Amino acid sequence: PVRPAAHGMSPSDRRRQEWVAKIPRLHMTNRSIERTLRRSYDDLGALRIEDPAHPERIVVAAGAPWFMTLFGRDSLWASEMALAVDPSLALGTLQTLADRQGKVVDPMSEEEPGKILHEVRLGVSSGLALGGKSVYYGSVDATPQFLMALGSVSRWGFAKDTIASLLPNADRALDWIRNYGDKDGDGFVEYSRLNDQGLINQGWKDSWDGINFADGTMAEPPIALCEVQALVYTALLSRAWMAYDAGDAPLAAELTAEAARLKKKFNEEFWLPERGYYAVALDGRKRPVDACASNMGQCLWHGIIDDDKAPLVAERLMSPEMFSGWGVRTLATDMGAYNPASYHNGSVWPHDNAIIAAGLMRYGLVAEAQRISTALLEAAEFSNGRLPELFCGFSRDQVAEPVPYPTACSPQAWAATTPIMLITSLMRYDAHVSRGGFWMDPVLPESYGNLHITNAPIAGGRMTIDIVGSEPTVQGLPEGVTFRRGHRPWLTELLAGAGLGAEGQI
Repeated sequence: PVRPAAHGMSPSDRRRQEWVAKIPRLHMTNRSIERTLRRSYDDLGALRIEDPAHPERIVVAAGAPWFMTLFGRDSLWASEMALAVDPSLALGTLQTLADRQGKVVDPMSEEEPGKILHEVRLGVSSGLALGGKSVYYGSVDATPQFLMALGSVSRWGFAKDTIASLLPNADRALDWIRNYGDKDGDGFVEYSRLNDQGLINQGWKDSWDGINFADGTMAEPPIALCEVQALVYTALLSRAWMAYDAGDAPLAAELTAEAARLKKKFNEEFWLPERGYYAVALDGRKRPVDACASNMGQCLWHGIIDDDKAPLVAERLMSPEMFSGWGVRTLATDMGAYNPASYHNGSVWPHDNAIIAAGLMRYGLVAEAQRISTALLEAAEFSNGRLPELFCGFSRDQVAEPVPYPTACSPQAWAATTPIMLITSLMRYDAHVSRGGFWMDPVLPESYGNLHITNAPIAGGRMTIDIVGSEPTVQGLPEGVTFRRGHRPWLTELLAGAGLGAEGQI
């Protein structure tokens, strides 16, 4: 048994109590949604683990009971989604991943210089990692995600010195994207496992059969996933934000131009005009993998989708084939590989839906985002306010409640942070502290009622937010930061405002 500390409390209980004192407190008129959000906070607290080498660094584990360890992709996404509640998770995760950033080429562990790991087993479970070593690197998206999370923490004004110290890691990550991620030099990042024990698929849909054509045929590697190109687009812009904030306008303009070229090429090669949606991937022969999958919904969040195509993507995502009534399915019901009880070919993943809803908000598609958010928050009511890792994709018309997936982790980091992201997305909640701005323009559905949040972190301070109807008020912003009703300008707009065009011409 754990020996109680001098004050009758174990060290882990004391750390938990300190954490609860640090996080925001919230009240909502809609008690069911309030309970779900509080359950999210509790689960996030339960999934916090420390790096044994650095006990002061707290990271978020991927899920219990199978994955109580640090995953690159899972921990970074969960940290990003929970930034409004606890920025220390993102900082601890970034520092822990940076310490283990790839240095050499090792086909067994799939390590490469600059690459961010897929999974590390801290302490006693180190023998469980894939590839037989304690660290396994077979993830195509963790590296651009590292840059994305770093950019988010930077924009919110948290831990400036730590962010500055991680910039060399960010630049090594960019080098990996350009040199190892894009081995054939076609401008897209692909994956193909380096040994026959590694993961066949290395994006978030990492089951062996996760990427397939409309007829159900499996895609052959190397595979360039649509959402990975979107992540790379965000990675380039995130590094550009940080360059711009540091006064390096030429580097910011150069990276923005690189991102603009990627966006153009992506929309030319991934868009399927005859189907009205984006290919989930390009296969090893550069053929568009034409299944209708949820992956393109995540691309909305990154802003890589052309404005004129976003409503068509939304229409497809909200069609009866894709939207189950509880959320957007991973794969449409009219696809060859569809199975409502599969892991990635027809199930509904809450975190996937939270990213899609946030992406719809980015393009001003408010009604669709509200519909997804409300469906998931209603689904949570069937499991005491806790969303599972995933549930089956059966239609709500046929089955009166979400059908559990048998081996889903509970709690699971992505699922625990989903309600937080759903609400912050509908609050249209964002900051760029170095530009002196905090933005909010809420569109919470009427049924959610009023929202009152205290102790919410921003830069070095804490703020209080009230939303009554759709009217927001904010108190306690740090000095030099102003509340602005509306949307944060994206980097391309900022650069234009600074007299820099997309190509960096003064």
